[in-house]
Amino acid sequence: MTKTVHIVGAGISGLSAGVRLANAGYVVHVHEAAQQLGGRCRTYFDGATGLMIDNGNHLLLSGNRHALAYARTIGSERGLAGPEQAEFSFVDFKADKQWLLRLNDGRIPFWVFDKASRVPDTSPRDYFALAPLTWAGTDKLVGDAISCRGTLYDRLVQPLLLAALNIDPPQGSAGLAGAIVRETLLAGGQACRPLVARDGLSTVLIDPAVEFIRARGGSVTIGHEVRELVRAGGRVERLKFVEDEVELGADDAVVLAVPPRSATALLPGLQAPTRFRAIVNAHFRYASPAHLPPFMGIVGGLVEWLFAFPERLSVTISDGDRLVDTPREELARAIWADICRAAGIKAEMPAWQIVRERRATFEATPEQHALRPGTVTAWTNLFLAGDWTDTGLPATIEGSVRSGDRAADHVLRMP
Repeated sequence: MTKTVHIVGAGISGLSAGVRLANAGYVVHVHEAAQQLGGRCRTYFDGATGLMIDNGNHLLLSGNRHALAYARTIGSERGLAGPEQAEFSFVDFKADKQWLLRLNDGRIPFWVFDKASRVPDTSPRDYFALAPLTWAGTDKLVGDAISCRGTLYDRLVQPLLLAALNIDPPQGSAGLAGAIVRETLLAGGQACRPLVARDGLSTVLIDPAVEFIRARGGSVTIGHEVRELVRAGGRVERLKFVEDEVELGADDAVVLAVPPRSATALLPGLQAPTRFRAIVNAHFRYASPAHLPPFMGIVGGLVEWLFAFPERLSVTISDGDRLVDTPREELARAIWADICRAAGIKAEMPAWQIVRERRATFEATPEQHALRPGTVTAWTNLFLAGDWTDTGLPATIEGSVRSGDRAADHVLRMP
């Protein structure tokens, strides 16, 4: 008999679970409370710039195994573009320097011995001093595991960990930081080739997944908010929506893939992170100069990462709580000044848009990490997914997909 699974939440975590299960022959029904799909990773038309923009800029790496397998399954992997090699452009405003970080493909980091490939003014010894991160526990602070000062920290470690943890690195969980280092820098250049969804996140990660699920007899419905998970006898028996309800069969399962606040409202007593950090993204309608790389790290500025798309320049600022109440135009002008400096252009500020995600990620501290629940719940047919669950990673796209895969695997193991 065909089995049915209900996915509550159509972000990447929910869709990745749905794709995995639809691929295994399940009938998948995805229920999304909002009027759009994709959660924090979606593309939409922005009236201020007249462009299709992403609500957040996201960078994937070639070592993100779960995310890339997901894209291959839904046939969208070609939508992720990047350089042939693991290369990262940087500019340091304070030192007035630019460089290209180049990682060799093998696991042995020969690149740290090549002055032309590593961060300027650093030595191989600096890189090996990062080793304690690789075995640090999630209950330890980054600042207690490694020295958070010096040229290498300022020009590489701090930008990398800030982007991954979305918190000032010394305050973050050393174990989560170590997971990033193990899966990127220590895995060699073949795992560090950067990839960007040039035509928008929805075209690569969202829309093809929806088509995949529907093509296999499933459904994806927006504006369908679950108000109650009716539980009895150790399992979920019914889903109550605002205007209707669904009775679950004996073999049916539910994957709850919603933000932690919604999850704890539906499951009183569920332990989940309670503190979050903001991310600020900005988009400017400006044709990218031919000399500009697809993305660039900026050290010593307000902006941290600059993405060059064909018709727009976009930036990301992590740990952005300090900026969520800054007047929008004031913030836009400060960001545009950084863009002009990094890109070497002189131009009046073009049409722009600021996107501030106040609760973009859970706070990646040891205390908040300890509150992350696992996939399994007290109910035999109910499983959790989301980058805020215990994926072993900070809140990243790879973590989101990994959580969906884990939830799907538990459904597949149901008797």
